[in-house]
Amino acid sequence: MESGELTTQIESLKTKLTGNMMEDMEIRDQIHNLEMKLKGVKPEDSHFDCIGCGS
Repeated sequence: MESGELTTQIESLKTKLTGNMMEDMEIRDQIHNLEMKLKGVKPEDSHFDCIGCGS
């Protein structure tokens, strides 16, 4: 995926946030995973790619 596509998906998901933590948890998780892919980040102290999110 290109960075522009990732950014567009992140912005789209942000518009769906309600302010209710319980309702927003899944959306925030999706946003976090996309941001990690966009930034090329993997968990600290890890020599391996993140299995949970695919980063």
